[in-house]
Amino acid sequence: MVTLVLLPGLDGTGLLFADFIEALGPTVNVIVVSYPPDQPLSYEQLEPLVRSFLPSDRPFYLLAESFSGPLAISIAASSPEGLLGLILSCSFARNPLPLLAPIRFAIAAFPVAAIPVAMISFFVLGRYASRTHHEALRTSLALVTPSVLRARAHAALAVDVSGLLHRIKIPTLYLRASEDRVIPKSSSVLIASLMPNVMMMEFTAPHFLLQVVPALAASTVAEFIGAGAYCRLADESRDDATVFPRNTSA
Repeated sequence: MVTLVLLPGLDGTGLLFADFIEALGPTVNVIVVSYPPDQPLSYEQLEPLVRSFLPSDRPFYLLAESFSGPLAISIAASSPEGLLGLILSCSFARNPLPLLAPIRFAIAAFPVAAIPVAMISFFVLGRYASRTHHEALRTSLALVTPSVLRARAHAALAVDVSGLLHRIKIPTLYLRASEDRVIPKSSSVLIASLMPNVMMMEFTAPHFLLQVVPALAASTVAEFIGAGAYCRLADESRDDATVFPRNTSA
């Protein structure tokens, strides 16, 4: 059975993966990583925690949503034992909103708790917002202290792991949302420019791609994983003399 490790978005709870996990079905063993809801940890501090969740006894794939992209990139660039493929969903390698970089230090005083969930929903769900999605978002955010959310937003506006992208040699899939109001298209363009072999898949969806089109996203991920399994099987059994006989008649 394939193992897929999921790294959550800014909320860090992993609760918002529920529909996507259900859509994946029983053939995929899922490990959901969650981040401490009351500890404002940096990317450097979160990485050892993420690594502690990675299987040591079987191969696995790593999927990172939004905020967690830099973590997954850093881990993949180190070529950990067993990692077969990387999947980035609406994510980034460096600050996706460079115009906000000069004010990132002011985020420490930003009243996160005062932001209406409806406003957050506008950016992450857009026209796809439903009562179910809205409540799931409210529940996940309520579990995280405002100081932690501020710290993660600050980290995202300061991060740059783009220099590590060339080290990633495993198959990589990027899931892009055509109606993303959080992560601009330039973030995926940058990744594609530094990783020419990355596979780009675009969906008609908002930033919460995995939540709004879970079945389509799950089938795309499953196909990506399946293709990787087929290639590995072919590599293990390939014999040019029998599988791909050469034409020696010329």
